[in-house]
Amino acid sequence: MLQNREGQRVPNVTFRIRENNEWKNVTTAELFDGKTVAVFSLPGAFTPTCSSTHLPRFNELAPAFFANGVDAILCVSVNDTFVMNEWAKDQEASNLVMIPDGNGDFTEGMGMLVDKADLGFGKRSWRYSMLVKNGVVDKMFIEPQEPGDPFKVSDADTLLNYINPTAKKPDQVVVFTKVGCPHCARAKAVLAENGYDFVEVPLDNKIRGKVLGAVSGAMTAPQVFINGQLIGSADEVEKRFAK
Repeated sequence: MLQNREGQRVPNVTFRIRENNEWKNVTTAELFDGKTVAVFSLPGAFTPTCSSTHLPRFNELAPAFFANGVDAILCVSVNDTFVMNEWAKDQEASNLVMIPDGNGDFTEGMGMLVDKADLGFGKRSWRYSMLVKNGVVDKMFIEPQEPGDPFKVSDADTLLNYINPTAKKPDQVVVFTKVGCPHCARAKAVLAENGYDFVEVPLDNKIRGKVLGAVSGAMTAPQVFINGQLIGSADEVEKRFAK
C-alpha cells in the first residue's frame, strides 16, 4: 500500500550525483532543511507522460512557484545520475533540480516504491507530488492506485493551486514567423521588451499560408497568440502594448 506521509519528515538519504564529470554527494538535509520545496516523483526518465507533460509543466510554472514562496523544485526518479543528466539536457528543465534516486532509497522511505517488473522496469517510484517545509511533508498528491500510469492529481497546476489558488501563471505565447521577416522581428522585440517569454514557430513557405489561414484567418506572418487568444500581426502587437 502506498503511504501518505503528511506531517512526517522526508527520509534521510544521500544521493550520488555526477556534476562536471565528478561525483558529488547531496543529502536530503541540504535539499530540504530550512527551505520550502516542491517535489514531483515519476516512474522514469524519458517515459512518455513524464517527458511530454509532468516535467515540462513544472518547469514552465516554476516562476509562479518561486513567486509564492517555493525555494526549489525537485524532480525525483529511480534512475541513475547519468540518465537524469541526459534527460535534463533533452527536456526543458532549467528551473528544476534533477534528483537521481538510483537505489530507490528515498522513494522506498517515502512509501512510494512499486514493482513495475511487468514492464521490465524493476522497482520504480509511483507518481506523486508534494510540498515539503523544512524537511516535513506538508501536503502530498498521490496518484490513485489504478492499473497503468494514472496522471490525475500530481501535476504542477494542482500543487500550485494548493500553495496559492490565485497564483499568476506565466503567459503562454506563440509567434508564427517566416525566415528573414522584419515584421516578425518587430513583433518579437515588442514581446521581449514587455517581458514575455515566447515560443517561435517558423513556417516554411509551402505550408505557411494554409497553417496561418487555419489558425488565425490571416495569411501573413507574424501571427501572435497569447494564452489562446489571437493578437495578430506586428502592428497589432505594437498597438496592444503601446504606452
